[in-house]
Amino acid sequence: MPFRIDTFTLLLLGAIVLASVLPATGTAGDVLATAGTIAVALLFFFHGAALSREQIIAGATHWRLHILITALTFVFFPLAVLPIHGLSDLAPSWMPRDLGLGFLYLGVLPSAVSSSIAYTAMAKGNVPAAICSAAASNVFGMMLTPFLLLLLVSTSGTGEFSVAEALKDIVLQLLLPFMVGHALRPWLGGFMGRNEGMMARYDKCVIWLIVYSAFSHSVASGLWQNLPVKAIVLAIVLCFGLLGLFMLMARILVRRFGFSLEDEAAVVFCGSKKSLASGLPMAKVLFSGHPGFGMIVLPIMCYNQIQVIVGAILAQKYKARIEAQAGGSKN
Repeated sequence: MPFRIDTFTLLLLGAIVLASVLPATGTAGDVLATAGTIAVALLFFFHGAALSREQIIAGATHWRLHILITALTFVFFPLAVLPIHGLSDLAPSWMPRDLGLGFLYLGVLPSAVSSSIAYTAMAKGNVPAAICSAAASNVFGMMLTPFLLLLLVSTSGTGEFSVAEALKDIVLQLLLPFMVGHALRPWLGGFMGRNEGMMARYDKCVIWLIVYSAFSHSVASGLWQNLPVKAIVLAIVLCFGLLGLFMLMARILVRRFGFSLEDEAAVVFCGSKKSLASGLPMAKVLFSGHPGFGMIVLPIMCYNQIQVIVGAILAQKYKARIEAQAGGSKN
């Protein structure tokens, strides 16, 4: 399969370049930040209206599979990033403190919904289980992410995170719009279902806006002066390592518990992925006004692009294995 960078990845890279050359500062930066706050609230309102209760409770009988995916996402992954953050004390020139905080944040994020389900479907895996686990991960992630981040920050000794303010903003800007949207689903659900493509484009527009605004703020605060090239290279290497580790761990645990190959595909994709779509909007709320915002979101941006590329290759391999297994059972 030929290697190809998708259009959205190029647009995100373009946002970083534009912010580096022409950052939005002063009044323009304030207007952009306010627009981003409103856009994020609308994003979660739309997600609340689009998510059906059936998606949340479907497949709940496969509880062992969901527990495994949840443990990988919210237990093992947060533990794995703690030593990475420790590098900010041991080797700050390689791992600046804000970049280390970004890896802590990457560790507590929920699974990616759309790509987890898409790659599981591409691999001919257990799609209903992927839908249930990925959707539940994001619903509960809005509550779990700030609490887990607080726990990791306390454990690691990082004292620059205003927990009370962050939790208040999470409730007002994310949870409340999500709940209002879900309450209005009987009236909006049909519209959301008919306009899934438009909603997907809106998601991407919000992410682009956040990236441009965040990097504008960070560039003005000296991002590129404070972030050496070797730190960027190390971040990319660590993201590759984390993805490989959790894909391998998922396969080992799935086989240890005797799940099927279709289940294995769902666990590998749902348990190793992290959500950029949820991660950037939540980061905007959790780290609002932080001068190192661009450095904090760098790990999730790197990890997202790597998981997209690796996931596409791995999905094709799973598809071939599952189809071969199905063909063998018929014979």
